[in-house]
Formats: sequence, structure tokens, C-alpha cells
Amino acid sequence: MMEASGERAWKQLRILNYYQLALAGLFAGLSLDGSLPTPLGSFDAALFSRVASAYFGASLLALIAIRLHRPGFDIQVPLHIAIDVIAITLLMHASGGVRSGLGMLLIVSVAGSSLLMEGRTARLFAALAALAVLLQQAGAWLLGGPPADYTHAGLLGASFFATAVLGYSLARRLRESEALAERRGLDLAELARLTQYVIQRMQTGILVVDERSAIRLGNESALRLLDIPEPATGLPLAALCPPLEENLREWWSGAREQPSAFRTEAGAAEVMPRFARLGEDLHAGTLIFLEDMAAITQQAQQLKLASLGRLTAGIAHEIRNPLGAISHAAQLLAESPQLGAGDLRLTEIIRHQSKRVNAIVENIMQLSRGQQAEPEALALHPWLERFAAEFISSERLEPGRMRVEIDPADLHVQVDPGQLHQILSNLCHNGLRHGGENLRLRTGREADGRAWLEVIDDGPGIDKASAQQIFEPFFTTSSAGTGLGLYIARELCLANQARISHMPDRGGACFRITFADPRRRQAA
Repeated sequence: MMEASGERAWKQLRILNYYQLALAGLFAGLSLDGSLPTPLGSFDAALFSRVASAYFGASLLALIAIRLHRPGFDIQVPLHIAIDVIAITLLMHASGGVRSGLGMLLIVSVAGSSLLMEGRTARLFAALAALAVLLQQAGAWLLGGPPADYTHAGLLGASFFATAVLGYSLARRLRESEALAERRGLDLAELARLTQYVIQRMQTGILVVDERSAIRLGNESALRLLDIPEPATGLPLAALCPPLEENLREWWSGAREQPSAFRTEAGAAEVMPRFARLGEDLHAGTLIFLEDMAAITQQAQQLKLASLGRLTAGIAHEIRNPLGAISHAAQLLAESPQLGAGDLRLTEIIRHQSKRVNAIVENIMQLSRGQQAEPEALALHPWLERFAAEFISSERLEPGRMRVEIDPADLHVQVDPGQLHQILSNLCHNGLRHGGENLRLRTGREADGRAWLEVIDDGPGIDKASAQQIFEPFFTTSSAGTGLGLYIARELCLANQARISHMPDRGGACFRITFADPRRRQAA
């Protein structure tokens, strides 16, 4: 039975055919020239010429058959070896027998059969080649040719068998090595595909840049965090993200050991880079890890809230009871008929400020008790319509003072509905408290697919100096405010891996909530 006839086997057969064609062409050319060197054709020059020409013609036909793959591989291989054995045996006979040395050419044919056939079949052709040599010796003696040299013929036949056995053994090892290399190649290709899949699906951004800071590799998370369009391979980092390129240059030069977080633009996610060399020098490239600070901040917030919860439990016990007593005493004092107008004004101030302190304590306790976010897929359009109707009713506003603008209509986000309600309530109350007459709730989608929601009022807006501090706790521009509304809104956004940012130059005050990418897993 023949070995598997794949493209590799056809290639080996083609190489054997080229050898046959070159050998036959050499003999045919020498015979046509009429100047055969000794001992070629020394016994029968005419037979040598006819056999050489036929051998060359058969080799040409075999070349065409190999290119067409017709007939099949299992038929062509025996034909090639048989033609070799017959032609070389006849050429050897025409040249004086085994003493001419042409019988050694059969070793190549036997070796070829060992590469292309199974061991038993290869040994069969070795036996046929040895038998052909012995028959040639006997025939030459019967026809009155040179004396038979059976010893030489026997040694030549033994060399055929040795070639067949050794050739098949080497060929089998070669095939096993090729099969192993092919399996290893498939394993490596599969591993490369798996590695590429893992890198592309990682939530951590991965960038590889060369010594010129041009991008060689970037996964989906990195391109999304840096707002870089695909494909980015070969593009300079300086043109795509100058803050990151500046961090990289300072790290290369050793001017900064620890990189600093940056934003690609106002309102974008804050990104923390980490750098690692891929080799001993810059020519090997640099690996850059990019972390979305929202997830990291969310985890830090959980620890912060746990500590704050223990602190505010003590605050509630130590402050609220005396605060309640002060407020109650002021109320009783105000009911005394002996107090004048000035004293009544003082009791009113005591009650008002007591309520304010109580509101601060309530807000801090609300923040410390904040449960872990439980995001769910939320359809924004119907939810915002319900929120607007509820807010208008609770604040006793005219219906036209709050508008909801949804685009696209089927927008879905991953968020905790209860916490989103609290965030919007804080923002809407702030808008009305700071001079806004009308409110707008507007939605949209960023280029990377993340949804956003804006709360816009038509008030005087926020000046640049205050805009830098509005999310700090206890910062307020109102004498009646606690300074915790926007701070709580920001903390609740972080708990949902969203971000809230002030958008300047929108007429009044505008706050945008950019929701978490639905493709990214919420941190536990």
C-alpha cells in the first residue's frame, strides 16, 4: 500500500522525475551525438541509443502526468520505478553489464521507492532490481556477451536491499518529524489565536510601540480608552494621544519613575498607564498597560465607604441627639410669650441652622450606607419619562419646565435604577436651586458606543473657578446648600462605573453622565 499522497508526496515524486529526465536527457544527447564515452554502448550502441531515447520520452510523459495528477499517485509511483529499473537495466546491458557501473544508478530508484512507498513495497522493488541485474547477467552470457560476474551482481543486489531498508527507515523518521512539526505548528497557531483572542478581550488596555513610539499592536480596550480609530498599527502615538506619548518619553528618559493618569479630552475617562520593556533596549519595543481609573476608583470607594460608615455611625450617635435637643429647645423657646421680635429671630436662626446640620449628617449617613451598585439593563426612554413625570409632580412644576429628549429611542444602559434616580434628583434640584427655570434631560451615544445622559438648566451656569471644585465634598456657592449633592452624585456614578462631568459653554449648567461600556464587566 502506498503512503499518503498529499502535496508533499507529489513534490517528492516530481523531484524524482526531474532526476530521471536529466539522466535520460544526458544519455539521449550523448547517443545522438555519436560520441559515447567508454563504456556506454560498448556492447550494443544501437540498443543504448533506442533505450535512451525511449527513456527520455517516458520521462517527459511522466512529467505531464505528475502535473495533471493523473493517473493517481498510487499508480504513477510504481510506473516510475518500473521504468527506471527496465531502462537502466537495458542501458547497463548495452554497455557491457555490471562492470559498466550503470547498475549503481538503480540505487537512486530504489531509494526513491523507499521514500514514496511502504517498507514491504520498497523491498519488493529492491528485489525486482536485484533480479533484473541477475537476469541481465544470465542473458548477456547466453547471447555471447561479456562473461557473467555474479559476485558483482550479488553485491549490487545486496546494496539494493540495504538501500531499501535504510531509506525507508530514514523516510519514516522524516515523515514522523514532519508530522510532529506540523502538529507543533498547528498547536502554535492555535496558541497564537488564543493569545490574540485573550488580548483583544482583556479589559486592561494593551499597546505595543516601537522605538519611534509607533503603534505595533493595540487591543480593543486600549483603542476604546484612548478613543483611537481602527486600524492603528503603524500610526505615531504622538499624533493619536499626546499625553500618553509624553508619559512614555519621560519614562524612557528616566525623568519620571511613576507615570501619571491622564484624560484624552475634557470629560473623557481617566486612564492610568504602566510601562514595561520588551527587551534590553528600546529597539525591542515597549509594552503599555492602560487601566480605566473608574473601575479602580470604584473598588477604592467600597473601602472608603466601609470606613466612612463606621465613622458616621459614631457621628450619628454623638451629634444627632444633642442636635435634636437644641432644635427642640429652640422650638419651645420660640413659643414663649415673653420673647421679643429680636429673640424670635434668633430662635428661627437656631432652628434653621439645626436643620442644615441635620441635613449634612443625613447626607453623610446616606453616602456611608450606600449599598453596592446592582446594575441592570435599563431602557432609558420609558424610564426617563417616568422620572420626569414624578419629579414634576413632587416639585409642583409646570409640565413644560422639564423636557426629555431621547436619541436614539431604543437606548439601553447598564446602571442601578435606584442610584440613577438619586443622581438625577440631585442634579435637577441643583439646577432649580441655582437659578434655572427650565430643565432638559438629553441622551445620546459617543463614537465608541457608550451612552450618555445630560442634565441641562437655563440658569447662569458655573464660572471657571468654581467648576474646578464643584465635585469636592462640602463645596457650595449657596448659603442653604450642604455641598454634598454633586459629591454624592459622583460617588454613585463611580459605583456604576460611569462618570459625571461638567460640560462648559452650554448656556446654563450642563452635567453629562457617561455610562459604563456594556461590553465591560462590572467590578465586584
